Amino acid sequence: MNRFEPRRTFRPIAVILMLSAALALAAVGAVRAGAAGPTASPAASGEATPVATAIATFATGCFWCTESDFDKVPGVLATTSGYIGGKTANPSYESVSTGRTGHIEALQVTYDPSKVTYQKLLTWFWRHVDPVDGGGQFCDRGDQYRPAIFVHSAEQRKLAETSRDELAKSGLLERPIAVAIIDATKFHPAEDYHQDYYLKSPLRYKIYRHGCGRDQRIEQIWSKAQG
Repeated sequence: MNRFEPRRTFRPIAVILMLSAALALAAVGAVRAGAAGPTASPAASGEATPVATAIATFATGCFWCTESDFDKVPGVLATTSGYIGGKTANPSYESVSTGRTGHIEALQVTYDPSKVTYQKLLTWFWRHVDPVDGGGQFCDRGDQYRPAIFVHSAEQRKLAETSRDELAKSGLLERPIAVAIIDATKFHPAEDYHQDYYLKSPLRYKIYRHGCGRDQRIEQIWSKAQG
């Protein structure tokens, strides 16, 4: 519905005064703008400066556990459970679980390099995986649960291979390292109910993790390094 206002009549002197006031305000605004200079930066204006982020991808068996472990690392901004390395276009949990798609359950980690380095993430990875078991991890068996580091750059590959070689020479492991270092391909996020599973279903998660013997085996592997 249109709105109409009654026509107002102004005397000429009133019009002149109004125009003069408008011009004066415009001049003041121009002076202030000139004094302020160019548009203020986000920091000067109080806006948050965007954080530079990087991506890392790790597989340590069940992605519920991998997500729980990496969420504890300061500097990790986000984690996503999913599938990587396979040959089918749209993998699902059901199809990956068969072991026939070629995918591996993995975790994509978004982190702030100014707070945690890729080297530190690699150290955390090695301490939360069974490095000598290439046939799965803990109670989860099959290629879809095999351990791997998926690298996103030549620099990540170099760092991953160096960390693997240093661990192999340390004498801490009873068998050769079975962790693959693979160039990252397309990452497929898992279904929503898998994301943050350890937070959504804490009791079931704890029962599963304990029953799988994950922490018991990790303690067995790394107790020598801690002693």
